[in-house]
Order: sequence, then C-alpha cells, then structure tokens
Amino acid sequence: MTTSPKHVTFDEDSFWVELNDGRTIGIPMAWFPRVLNATPDQRADYELSPCGIHWDALDEDISIEGLLAGHGDMTHRRQDVA
Repeated sequence: MTTSPKHVTFDEDSFWVELNDGRTIGIPMAWFPRVLNATPDQRADYELSPCGIHWDALDEDISIEGLLAGHGDMTHRRQDVA
C-alpha cells in the first residue's frame, strides 16, 4: 500500500499532512522556503496526488516519501565537490 496524503493544514510555523494510513506528520515550513514565503491563499491552493503535494502557483512539489525520510527542499542544497 502506498502512503498517500489525504489533507493538509497549516499553522504559523508548520504544515500538517494527514496520511491515508492514519498518521499525521508535521513539517516545519522553514524546510520549504516557497511554502514559508507564500500567502495563506497560495498555501491553501494545493493539489494532492498519490505520491505527494503540488502547489502550481509556487512551483513546489513535495513527495510523501521525502517527508517521511526527513528531507526538506532539495533544490537549493549545495553539492560538495571532491
């Protein structure tokens, strides 16, 4: 069974994702700067898919697999050069 999002809510510092397996996980918005800096209306304008959450206006896609693994926004991480 794939763990899918059912619902997303927001408070001042975090967003909360209710999963289809009964768990609810809290994610600091600081992990996702585009979500953090969005207006409440922009945050509320999300779409759920079997794999994650998508905000078209924010150009943000967040996978449930990544959230469960503890990953934040990976687009701005520095790549160490050997």
